[in-house]
Amino acid sequence: MSISIPLVVIIGVLVWAAWRFMGLRTWQVVLCLLLGFLLAATSAAPEISRILTSITGLLTGR
Repeated sequence: MSISIPLVVIIGVLVWAAWRFMGLRTWQVVLCLLLGFLLAATSAAPEISRILTSITGLLTGR
């Protein structure tokens, strides 16, 4: 699966808003990033990719 740049930007904006307005601390953002990188290296990565593809397909009507 290829994650498009707009999806990455939307998620980035959501994280920035959580950091700015909800009191998310910098170490929590770093922890979330590390979790994402570690999940990408596990056997769960294809399933996560399939779920994200399904969700984006439902949202875009494809």
